[in-house]
Amino acid sequence: MDTNSYRFGELSWPEAAKRLKEVDIVLFPVGSLEQHGPHLPLDTDAFDALHLAEQVVQSCSDPKPLVLPLLPYGVSYHHDDFPGTLSISNDTLSRLVYEIGMSVARSGVRKMVIINGHGGNTPALKYAAQMINRDAHIFTCVDTGETSDVDLAVLCETPNDVHAGEIETSTALASRPELVKLDKAKSFIPRFSSSYLDFSSKRSVDWYARTAKISPSGVLGDPSKASREKGEKMWEIMIRNLLEFVEHLKKLSLDEIYEKRY
Repeated sequence: MDTNSYRFGELSWPEAAKRLKEVDIVLFPVGSLEQHGPHLPLDTDAFDALHLAEQVVQSCSDPKPLVLPLLPYGVSYHHDDFPGTLSISNDTLSRLVYEIGMSVARSGVRKMVIINGHGGNTPALKYAAQMINRDAHIFTCVDTGETSDVDLAVLCETPNDVHAGEIETSTALASRPELVKLDKAKSFIPRFSSSYLDFSSKRSVDWYARTAKISPSGVLGDPSKASREKGEKMWEIMIRNLLEFVEHLKKLSLDEIYEKRY
């Protein structure tokens, strides 16, 4: 076995014991199984979370962090009007992530980065991270794109591009072009009666609605503006930024994370 094997689930228990003495950080990809318009696969968010985690770790210095197996189901009730969507509750997701976090902490992990591929998971994952921090006293954070969204916005031409639009279609064209059905893509750029409801506004509230009430196709954005070239740049940005963050965490003890000043 490669001594730098990073897939947690592929290790035997003696191998896991060895690796957990070498590294104290894990990446935990969480996604969803839900509609992504008529042109993208249901597992887009799940694939993207795992792909990002593995690409980051493959680029990490040795010893490499560990990647936990993907959790492919998420909080997707707002897409339930579209066939194929499978959803779990906030309570179920937060409890499952909490118990996994507590278990990896007992194994010696001291830092856990939850890579969230689906915005609807965010409230549950942030709650779970808080509870893991409270009860296990380990560093736990959730990245739902915060490390890269500001950079991706520069590449995106479409306002309110939040689901199955320019960004997700571009990244899919770069990673799994054979699963993208551009001939079936439908653009739908939502407009709202208040700027405070606008997804692209810097002064907006978090609010919740069933997707079908806003978009008949399930698309919120413009996939016609997508390209493989954009997707490759987007992946490069996401991998680079998260890699930099993970490398920072690798070098820091918990005390240094909390107290070190630069």
